Formats: sequence, C-alpha cells, structure tokens
Amino acid sequence: MRGNILKAVLFLTLFFVGCQKEKEQEIKTIDINLAKPNSAEETVNSNPDSLKKMKIAIGAMTSPKETFTYYKDLIKYISEKIGTRIEFTQRKTYNEVNLLLENGQVDFAFICSGAYVEPAVRNKVDILAVPVINGKSLYQAYIITHKGTGITKIEDLKGKSFAFTDPLSHTGHLYVLKRLNDLGETGNHFFSKSIFTYAHDNSIQLVEKGTVDGATIDGLIYDYLYKVKPERVKNIRIIEKSEYFGIPPIVIQRNYDHVLKEKIRKVFLDMHNDSIGKRILSKLFMEKFIIGDKKDYLTVRKYRDLIQK
Repeated sequence: MRGNILKAVLFLTLFFVGCQKEKEQEIKTIDINLAKPNSAEETVNSNPDSLKKMKIAIGAMTSPKETFTYYKDLIKYISEKIGTRIEFTQRKTYNEVNLLLENGQVDFAFICSGAYVEPAVRNKVDILAVPVINGKSLYQAYIITHKGTGITKIEDLKGKSFAFTDPLSHTGHLYVLKRLNDLGETGNHFFSKSIFTYAHDNSIQLVEKGTVDGATIDGLIYDYLYKVKPERVKNIRIIEKSEYFGIPPIVIQRNYDHVLKEKIRKVFLDMHNDSIGKRILSKLFMEKFIIGDKKDYLTVRKYRDLIQK
C-alpha cells in the first residue's frame, strides 16, 4: 500500500512540474511584422504598420516552444507572400483555439481534426488547405508504451496509467475512447489513472521517462521526432496504429473576404513550386499543401458522435 501511495505522489509531482514548465514557456501572442509587398498593386503603402493585420491561431499539438519553432518560418513566409502583418496566437487547449474561431477573433487557424468536427467550429469555417505527408493527406493515432513495461496490446493497459493529449483531440483522446468502447470499457474504469498533457510531445516524454505506462498520440508527431530527435523516442514501443483519418486542417472564417481567402489559399497551394517554400515544407517533412475535403473527416465525426452519446 505504502509503495502505491509513493508511486502516486511521484506521478502527480512529475506531472505538475511538467505542467508548470509548460506554463512558463507558453507563447500567447506574437506579432510577426515581416510583411513585404510582392507586386505593384500591393505597394500602396510600404509602411508595414499601415498594412491590415491578420490573426492566426495554432492549436497546441506540440508544446508551445516546439510549436513556434516548427511554424515560425511558415508564418513568416505567408506574411511576406501576402504582404500582410500576421499576429500569431497560441493557446494551451484546442477548445481555447476553437473559441477564438467561433468568436471571429482569429482569421484562420491550424487545428486538429477532432477540434474541426466540433459543430460550433465546423459551421463557421472552411478548410483552407491541408498538408500532404508521405504522399497522403491522412494520418493515424499511435498507442504507445515504454519498452520496459512488457505491454504489447491495448488490453494490457487495463489498470495502468495513461496519458491523453486534449479532450478534443482525435488521435490523442477520441480514438482510444472508441477502442475502449469496442471492448465494452470506458477510460474512467479501464485505466488506474489518466491525465491530459495538452501536447503530443509531452505525452511521448511521459512515456519515455516511464512516468505513465501508455499514451495515445498523433502519429505524425512521433514520426517527426523519430527522424529529427530519435533519442526522444528510443524507449517507445508502438503497440497499435489506427486506421487513417483526415489530417489536421488549416481552416479560415467562412465569411472571410473571398478574394483574400483565395489569395492565402494560393500561397499554400503554390509553396512546393517555390524554392524557399519548398525548403520550409521539407523542414516540416511536408511535400505540399492541397485543397482539403471535408468528407475526409466523416469518420472523425462518427467517432465523436459515438463517444458523446
């Protein structure tokens, strides 16, 4: 009994320390004043302060510092191409980003597929573009454990500790709830304890350190770390990969100015034909952006609706 209590105290201590560190490095709003006119029609006033400012939000699929590192060059590129200042906003939870979209406080956003299928957001935004990675505009959930646990399938996680990413995350939450539902189980009863980490790389880190027994994560984040920082996943075992789902989209306000909306979309769609754009995509292990199709998210919506019954 005493051993279990000490283990629980250690678990909570490490978790709250991790949350505190994340809070300290949280990026709230950054004004990227990098706009440069691209043509004569965009040089009405070359003073960047006079240009219309656009607001972009990014859901915290990775921790704040990591997210800004990944996306800063992409945001700078967009700013320069459309000749407009961009205010980059990040929030800790997917719901906070959804609220910004619902209230019209940001023009467009990078969100996860689970956040996109929420009715309040889906009815107010259009898909602007989606990335193509490994030849697909699709992705998977990975259920992971530490190699030292001996866990090889989801059933082995019964009575174990588990990390989810965010309540609205598909790969980081809904997928496993659906799997447990298939087994006649629920997360509240299946796991001995569970937490939300609010970033896929945080979940991976907790499993890597052995703080939790398992986690469900965005497979793209794992694959990225495996390529660029393999030491961060060296003790990870993937015990299950899901079917493919629609990849996290870039969405824009439905009532946004049509001409500007198409101009922004064109920047994304043409990136792979531009030497600078191609280099930025390469750093993100993306091949290009394409026009997304909301039909790709029907399975995600089906999972959401089933879990929320």
